[in-house]
Amino acid sequence: MHYSANRRQLLKGIGAAGVLSQLGALPAFATTHSTFATNPSAAWASKQRLYVDGLCFLPDDLNDATASNIDAYICDISDIEAIKQADGTINYKRSYKACIESITEAKQRVEANPDKLLLGLTGKDVNLAKHTERTAVFFQIQGADCVEQSIDTDLSHVDEFYDKGLRVLQLTHHYGNPFSGGALDNDAQGGLNLPLTPAGTALIDKLNHKNILVDVSHSSAQSALDTARVSKSPIVQSHGAARAIVNHARCSPDTVIKAIADTGGLFGVFMMSFWLTNEKVPTIEHYIAQLKHVANVGGIDAVAIANDYPLRGQKTLLELNNNNAEGVKQYLDWWYSLRAKKVLGYDIEPQHAVIPELNHIERMNRIDMALGKAGFTSLDRDKIMGKNWDRVLNQVLI
Repeated sequence: MHYSANRRQLLKGIGAAGVLSQLGALPAFATTHSTFATNPSAAWASKQRLYVDGLCFLPDDLNDATASNIDAYICDISDIEAIKQADGTINYKRSYKACIESITEAKQRVEANPDKLLLGLTGKDVNLAKHTERTAVFFQIQGADCVEQSIDTDLSHVDEFYDKGLRVLQLTHHYGNPFSGGALDNDAQGGLNLPLTPAGTALIDKLNHKNILVDVSHSSAQSALDTARVSKSPIVQSHGAARAIVNHARCSPDTVIKAIADTGGLFGVFMMSFWLTNEKVPTIEHYIAQLKHVANVGGIDAVAIANDYPLRGQKTLLELNNNNAEGVKQYLDWWYSLRAKKVLGYDIEPQHAVIPELNHIERMNRIDMALGKAGFTSLDRDKIMGKNWDRVLNQVLI
């Protein structure tokens, strides 16, 4: 029997083999390789594994989408507007004005490049993109500030963004808004852990009705728990980390991970290494430890991969050849400002921003191989690398 391969499948196979020397002997790959002669279809299936990423951005060079080997990803297309407050300070918001412009531009760009990209509108588009050798992008906005002006008009801006291609909406970003408490809300007594508001409950109902996926990344723990309780559809935390490993306000307690899993949703672990480990030197083993923790708390069906950096990696660190000691400096002013406000976890000095092995265009291949080395079964790797996202997207985006 003849076995053919398309270009992206070949890239996955080549990329996987190329990182073996860096990650050590991988039993899962070795088993697959040794059984190729007797069961070639099973062996080739591992090279065809679905790769779905929980958060990234449209790259400047669209060839990065192909080079990344990612079949689909949640694509943050939001933009911010600088708004002057009554006290003269500037607040940066993902406003309606900024985001309606950014989603319009993103839609035009995707549709102008149908050979590389597919605008993800339903869950079926994940496999459509894979089989047509493209990358499906599911538009996401990191903060519902963009629809708050329509609270009194049945959240009509949600309808407008949906028509532009929005399929995932994050309730807030760091700080609370009219819908949700934020992870970094704080006062002199400590974290506020604010609940979902009545407007937030109405927003969840609207998103459920429109078949838009609810994302609780950056929400307070209580708002995330409330959202899990009131949502009629699975919810996700597209990008985050476990507080049980790094005790930080931006990381989620186990109660949140479990509540998300109980909705049938998932929890994506991202690449920002200062929230993955407090160890001085971050490694791929620290990343795998986060995935294992989510699996232990929420089950293997709740585990997913996320980025939160560009497809090619964190740009400044790449320019510095992944020199974390230098690269982390760009975050320190912000970090110290939150330390002064006594926000949980900012008392620990960050020593890095990336895991060098994963700050790379072949990040997904490297994670896949590391999962094999760590003893995850082929089925578990299927789920973590993309099948869990595929399941949730097909359940919600109909």
